[in-house]
Amino acid sequence: MLLSFIFTALGLALFEIISSADNAIINAEVLRTMSPKMRRWFLFWGILFAVFIVRGLLPWAIIWATVPSLGPIGAFTAAWSSDPMVHEAIEASAPILMAGGGIFLVFLFFHWLFLEKKQFGLPGERFFVKQGVWFYAVVSVILTVVVWLALHLDPMMAFGAVIGSTVFFVTHGFKENAEHAEQELLSGASKKSDISKILYLEVIDATFSIDGVLGAFAFTLSIPLILIGNGIGAIVLRKLTVANIETVKKYVFLKNGAMYSVFFLGSIMLLHAFRVDVPEWLSPAVTFLIVLYFFAKSHRHAKVLTSL
Repeated sequence: MLLSFIFTALGLALFEIISSADNAIINAEVLRTMSPKMRRWFLFWGILFAVFIVRGLLPWAIIWATVPSLGPIGAFTAAWSSDPMVHEAIEASAPILMAGGGIFLVFLFFHWLFLEKKQFGLPGERFFVKQGVWFYAVVSVILTVVVWLALHLDPMMAFGAVIGSTVFFVTHGFKENAEHAEQELLSGASKKSDISKILYLEVIDATFSIDGVLGAFAFTLSIPLILIGNGIGAIVLRKLTVANIETVKKYVFLKNGAMYSVFFLGSIMLLHAFRVDVPEWLSPAVTFLIVLYFFAKSHRHAKVLTSL
């Protein structure tokens, strides 16, 4: 039991770190334009906000939205409750959450595969980038198939899949706007104060954290365990933002590892939604293996560049 708890928590922390690496790089670049005092302020209070507010409230909000019968107080106390009826209610509504989270993560992967700039880490990635126009067709077909199959089991599960699609496109819009805002901040064209920049970074962190929190439900439905794993990952990531961000940038294939992890976790969530029994250890095991492969690949790539 304890070994499973530790393994899952470490898997959650690792997934949080790699899935938010882009966010850490944005933070580091923007922090360089701020005064030392405000950088220290952000790193202390920003960690508290990221761990206890964003990553604390998001799982609670998701459970409340998935099981509205619990109410806001019930959804909060459910995380710490030992009442079997509460756990049964969450388990019964889990397919709705799994369908929504699974669709969100699968869409996230295909958006990266078809449309985003990347270091090509595996054969075939270059081919998909050239077929970028097909992204919307692919995700539309996936959503149609999932909704059609879900309607035969539970209409609310089908609705959950549609919500997952909606959340993806809404957050994608925020991320695109963040990229434009980042370029303005770094170019010096923006005259934002340090306080404004901190608020901007917190909003971006909240947007990026949705990926990690939804992916966490592929590991476990235990909110305390999600808070521990994601909290550890968020703290490590904030430390890397200042101490070793240049080193992180050298590991150019970590993003690939994050995205392939996202795809497998999304697929596992969809399998859970359709009542396929997936071993609890599979999510952390797959995450560790994928990240280890792309970390080693990045390390070899960095050594080759250093030797040139």
